[in-house]
Amino acid sequence: MPTPTSPPTPASPTPPGEHLLEVRDLHIEFRTGEGVAKVINGVSYHLDPGETLAVLGESGSGKSVTAQAIMGILDTPPAHIRSGQICYQGRDLLELPEEQRRQVRGKEIAMIFQDALSALNPVFPVGWQIGETLRQRLGMSRADARRRAVQLMELVQIPGAASRLDDYPHQFSGGMRQRVMIAMALAMEPKVLIADEPTTALDVTVQAQIMDLLADLRRDLNMALILITHDLGVVADVADRIAVMYAGRIVEHADVRSLYRAPAHPYTKGLLESIPRLDQRGGKLSTIRGLPPNLMRIPSGCPFHPRCPYVQQVCVDVVPHDLVLGDGRTSACHFAQEVHDDRAG
Repeated sequence: MPTPTSPPTPASPTPPGEHLLEVRDLHIEFRTGEGVAKVINGVSYHLDPGETLAVLGESGSGKSVTAQAIMGILDTPPAHIRSGQICYQGRDLLELPEEQRRQVRGKEIAMIFQDALSALNPVFPVGWQIGETLRQRLGMSRADARRRAVQLMELVQIPGAASRLDDYPHQFSGGMRQRVMIAMALAMEPKVLIADEPTTALDVTVQAQIMDLLADLRRDLNMALILITHDLGVVADVADRIAVMYAGRIVEHADVRSLYRAPAHPYTKGLLESIPRLDQRGGKLSTIRGLPPNLMRIPSGCPFHPRCPYVQQVCVDVVPHDLVLGDGRTSACHFAQEVHDDRAG
């Protein structure tokens, strides 16, 4: 069994104000009648102009809650932000009055939600819904808003956009509804776009089309993109960096090539090994044993230790710090170097 080697360099925090968007040591809990769930436990990541950060993890890992905190749309209660900062262009959004926060929401930072059919209003045409933002936030006339809605629908490659302006959400396919959601998010020309599971419930071909569209829009509009997903397969050709979340914490952070080539956390390694491969037909798929932890009763030490093949007593007793392995990549694992070397070798 592995034993800890000389520890890598502890990760040092980045001074605030150096990135377009930066989440710093964020802690969020949900206070319910059954107890307190610690859903976000010291999350930190950053985003620079024109880049894509993929945030990966199983359901319940805290990916969407962090995004909702950035947008300022957490349900409070039960959610309670205990501590941390969310800095956009050097301003801590958590310290802004609601009216100033509203000026950032949608205009500077926009979000695409998971289920387009639920997010869209079923009783209004899609053109009206896109134009409503423009009328309310920019004071456009109804005619100007309709013209701009057509332009946005054309931007996201909806065929016959002008003729579909008065169609209702149920008249669109799943992929086309997702394009409508993207058009709505782009209406205010945001600098940051958060895409929360944008390919959920779409077939593989449509998934690829949506991912290609997001990549093209990011490049053409020079936006920064946060891509939230549980599927490592959809981000390989889109993301610049990947942050892997488990039990409300970033357990590994690396550029996409380094992470795919040699992960440095057992959880990331398990996720990669569970992806079906065409060159390994006939064998059993690899799985990660067990289930994600109950966030009201997070295990001691490393929260992944009950499921980890590298587990030692130190993993049960001591919470691992974020450790730098080189080239800015970090891993919250006592055996990060061993995990990395296993895959690299």
